[in-house]
Amino acid sequence: MSLTPAFEIGLWNAWIFILGVVLIDYGLRYLIVDKKAALFIWPPYNKKEKKLSGILTVTYFTSWIYTIFLTLKPGTAWFYAGSSIYLLGMIFVTMATLSFATTLLDKPNTKGIYRISRNPMAFGGFLVFIGISIACASWIFLLWAMVFILLQDNLVIPEERMCLERYGNAYREYMNKTPKWIGVPKSREK
Repeated sequence: MSLTPAFEIGLWNAWIFILGVVLIDYGLRYLIVDKKAALFIWPPYNKKEKKLSGILTVTYFTSWIYTIFLTLKPGTAWFYAGSSIYLLGMIFVTMATLSFATTLLDKPNTKGIYRISRNPMAFGGFLVFIGISIACASWIFLLWAMVFILLQDNLVIPEERMCLERYGNAYREYMNKTPKWIGVPKSREK
């Protein structure tokens, strides 16, 4: 990764990866899950969480704009490693979205990829960011990935609060069995 990234508008820049995100994450979510729009209601945020949500939104969309100028490094080890991580992230996002689509509204989503993580969409998004940063050998995009996951870590708290209110003990049992993030062991604290 170089300290000074090349900024060039081009047909084969990192925006191609974002096109995949838009098509899978948003397209699939709204195409398949359209009838379950109630599942995508934003949780009630306190003042701090509203600010964090705003920062996450700005981070997300400015990173998308940045990819227009972020050149890919095809044929390099960076590109192949990053593309593999990106694809893994997209698989997580796709599996999580499909799992949502087949979950009953009156029960928490605890099947499929949700068996191994309570937040596979956010984890998949993090892998997407990491993959893009490596494929482009961009330390700036890597910083965006770190900001993204730190903000997501804080913003899943109100989502889980909302799920506890909605599903009660069923969701509490799920929280006790399933780690928040893939690869992070469950805490013994309750």
